[in-house]
Amino acid sequence: MNKLPRLTRTQIWNMSLGFLGIQFGFALQNANASRILQTFGANIEHLGWFWLAAPITGMLVQPIVGHYSDRTWNRLGRRRPYFLVGSLFAALALVFMPNSEMLAAIIPPMFVGAGMLMIMDASFNVSMEPFRALVADKLPLDQRTAGFAVQSTLIGIGAVVGSWITYILAEWMDVSKVAPEGSVPDNVVFSFYLGAAVLVITILWTIITTKEYSPKEMEQFHGAEKSSPNEKKVSGIVQIFKDFIAMPRTMKQLGLVQFFSWLALFGMWVYTTPAIAQHVYNLPLTDTSSAAYNDAGNWVGVLFGIYNGVAALYAMLLPFIAKKTSRKTAHAVSLLFGAAGLLSIYFIKDPNMLIYPMIGVGIAWASILSMPYAILSGALPPRKMGIYMGLFNFFITIPQIVNGVFSGPIIKAWFHSQAIYALIIAGASLIIAAITVYFVEDKEN
Repeated sequence: MNKLPRLTRTQIWNMSLGFLGIQFGFALQNANASRILQTFGANIEHLGWFWLAAPITGMLVQPIVGHYSDRTWNRLGRRRPYFLVGSLFAALALVFMPNSEMLAAIIPPMFVGAGMLMIMDASFNVSMEPFRALVADKLPLDQRTAGFAVQSTLIGIGAVVGSWITYILAEWMDVSKVAPEGSVPDNVVFSFYLGAAVLVITILWTIITTKEYSPKEMEQFHGAEKSSPNEKKVSGIVQIFKDFIAMPRTMKQLGLVQFFSWLALFGMWVYTTPAIAQHVYNLPLTDTSSAAYNDAGNWVGVLFGIYNGVAALYAMLLPFIAKKTSRKTAHAVSLLFGAAGLLSIYFIKDPNMLIYPMIGVGIAWASILSMPYAILSGALPPRKMGIYMGLFNFFITIPQIVNGVFSGPIIKAWFHSQAIYALIIAGASLIIAAITVYFVEDKEN
């Protein structure tokens, strides 16, 4: 077998640039979906249920996309067809979600919005895991940590702009930040339009500038594929199930880390806006349309941009930190910073002071986006990189589903609908995730 050639820094950035667009749209979703759904009439205890559409579609889509992207080859290549299709559908959902009230005469807007959330997240998932697999396809082992770190940096940059854009349009460009009850403000609507454009442009950049290795070249670098006779006879779905049962030990161990990490992240994304509105801005539960509520929503976008900006910077340091310590130590310590950030929000009453917890959250986010994949890629068979990257998404979506089903009723029954306690639960989850990191077998190369 020939060794995979090393890529230049420019080539690594070009092959990952589409992640910037994906995260721009993803950040708009994270910072504004709860706000949009509340505008259309969703109650706090039901927000998690509406957000369930996202992880459920991700759980179904990513393993299928991973399985078939391992077996795809056409004029666009192996992974690039999925980038393109996913980005186009996600862009359409970004355009239609804030305009869900247009169909109010037929379907309640909040259900249309939830449907757009489902399509948007499914489309992001179609694009996302093939990007992870592309890093493993193209980069030798000694460049993979750097490759995933570059993806985390671009994710951070896209997320900063995507999180801040509603605030920038409202406060710097005088785009209206209020709207009649039941309507989405113009600054949010135009932000989603811009996100759709950035997503398509950056994905096209990656498709145009990045060449994938042909099946013959992949065979030279990774060896000939040796499928068992039984594997050839079964259907794709059955083979996906068999691959799940046979997943490597390291992947199972990382699954526990991912479970508690993403349990925390989902809670943060769903409940930060109502938590800040109630706990810091002292607004009543029923206020979802006042200027103060929209100020809180815009400020949450700024805060999310800060943690993503920190993540972009910290991601560039992660390969160095991991080399000086270990990937496991770097990840565990990063998760603890995130836990400290989320827990500290309970003690803050000044909106400006919320910037400091976001530093810890950004450190954790950068590591969550890169370290588990860097550890995992060394434990996977090259010819099944796509399917296992897709199956790994189970450990991201299942905790989100658990959180979505149970968090709303728990917050309502035990904490009188005070959303700040969802952030406390999220902080505790990150502590548990940090502890479980040390039980992972990391086959560092």
